[in-house]
Amino acid sequence: METVMRVTETIKSFREARLSALRPPSEFFDHTRISRPADLNQATHRISYNTRYFSGNYGLLVGVLAVYALITNIRLVFAVLFLVGGFAAINRFGADPIQVGEHVITQKSLYTGLFVIGIPLLWFASPFSTFFWLVGASAVLILGHACMVEPGIESEYASVQDSV
Repeated sequence: METVMRVTETIKSFREARLSALRPPSEFFDHTRISRPADLNQATHRISYNTRYFSGNYGLLVGVLAVYALITNIRLVFAVLFLVGGFAAINRFGADPIQVGEHVITQKSLYTGLFVIGIPLLWFASPFSTFFWLVGASAVLILGHACMVEPGIESEYASVQDSV
């Protein structure tokens, strides 16, 4: 029961902290504010401002890309579920040694079998390429959006407000 309360509190604090920073889609996808930056200095300024201003939207974008990566890489999902399920099953049912014929199966041998099967499964599921695809796709989309969208009028006053 305590765990349920803790999870509920964590979700509530996440919703208050991160999801309150979401900007409306009409502002995030405002095509009238899209323009090419004049130089590198202006691009850097736009990236700096927009990554702070749209941080909730960018976090949601990374989350959506992560779900897409897992949906399209079903082998990775299967390998992770196999390993997590194996750990849970061994911890729950394999605490005591079991004798099968003249062989004694211990918890250590169960973990060894899980690793012998699970690690190659995980290797063939290519988690590193999925991770680097997620990093690359997120970086391209976030930096592209942050660089191309002009900051609003309120960005001019943000530097004045920070100095006060």
